[in-house]
Amino acid sequence: MAAVGFGVVGVGTWGERHAATYAYRPEVELTLVCDLNEQRAREIAVQYGAQGWTTDYREVVEREDIQAVSVVTPDFAHREIAVAAAQAGKHVLCEKPLATTLEDCEAIIEAARQAGVKLMVDFHNRFNPPFLKMKRALEEGELGEPLMFYVRLNDTIFVPTQMLSWGGQSTVGWFLGSHAFDLIRWLSGAEVRRVYAVSRSVVLKQRGLDTPDFFQTTLELTNGATAQVENCWVVAETAPVVFDFKCELVATKGTMYADPSHHRMVQKYTPEEATYPDVIVFPEVYGKPTGFAIESINHFVDCVLHDREPLITGEDGLQATKIVLAMEESARTGQPVEVG
Repeated sequence: MAAVGFGVVGVGTWGERHAATYAYRPEVELTLVCDLNEQRAREIAVQYGAQGWTTDYREVVEREDIQAVSVVTPDFAHREIAVAAAQAGKHVLCEKPLATTLEDCEAIIEAARQAGVKLMVDFHNRFNPPFLKMKRALEEGELGEPLMFYVRLNDTIFVPTQMLSWGGQSTVGWFLGSHAFDLIRWLSGAEVRRVYAVSRSVVLKQRGLDTPDFFQTTLELTNGATAQVENCWVVAETAPVVFDFKCELVATKGTMYADPSHHRMVQKYTPEEATYPDVIVFPEVYGKPTGFAIESINHFVDCVLHDREPLITGEDGLQATKIVLAMEESARTGQPVEVG
């Protein structure tokens, strides 16, 4: 069988992971990579053996030898590219959040539906081993019914000020909250009914970035459970891991805790710093990209190759966007917000 052509639009930190995954799959041809930064696009194309590179996403979606496209641009820049790719008959893997407005989400979903192509949102924590264990324990009845979740997903200040060139154009709610909210929906098997949130803008505002430092959010679910969610991206840069991820589940028969970031499986101390090297997100094993963040991309590849439906749909992306929008409205008004 001839290799199936894949393209990647946006090859920053995470887009490179998409390119690396496609490049390693023998059934896939990394046909074209695209980035507004011409030098970056060229470097990634050369590093991962792509057929070519471009700065215009339209060249990717118009290529007849490309059957699927990853959209890995900033969160507010998904709609135009994803819609164009779907309308051109390409299957679409869109990084989270699907989009930052309901209208944009619905436009992407409708374009994929009309074209009959697959649409997946890359909520990769559904492939994260600790959370798969938690999900299985709930499904098999070991823990009983969920009562209360606590999720902390924070980043160091390096992320909005250095890693992301567009940090001031987004919020930590979109960048991290969308992950946390999808995780809670998936684990609980319920929808979010009501949201109450508070936020503050101090540290980043002093640095010239007009975006909140953090959100603390309470969720009420349709099955009666509740969740507390903490999303902050001004954690000290000296932290040993760039992200801080914790999850606690209290259920009617049991309790589970997950620590995907500070589990201390590996600790490294040098004269310059203390770090906990990555062992589960996307470590390499003899040059092969591995880890749960790679497995979600591999799942999309398998769905395209074998005509399967993705485990994560456009509707999942829409629901997460609804919750983030409700969170931002609640923080702005100081009032609880019903999720429509």
